[in-house]
Amino acid sequence: MSVTIPDEILESARITPDELKLDVAILLFERGGLTLAQASRFCGVSRIRFQQELAVRQIPVHYGVRDFEDDLSRLDEAGAQ
Repeated sequence: MSVTIPDEILESARITPDELKLDVAILLFERGGLTLAQASRFCGVSRIRFQQELAVRQIPVHYGVRDFEDDLSRLDEAGAQ
């Protein structure tokens, strides 16, 4: 699915497309809709960068079973390469 945001909206909000993606990722993470790994991938930043942004905004990092499973999966994939 693609969503088109008119340039006028971004200009009015004084936000770049990358900043909007980060804001959406943070909102979805905060609501529990995305894991830390999924949210960082969605907005195209490293996990560390995403966690730093959460810290700046004083949003706690919740690390649950889904995050753990994502980490295990990535480790398995990295080991297979």
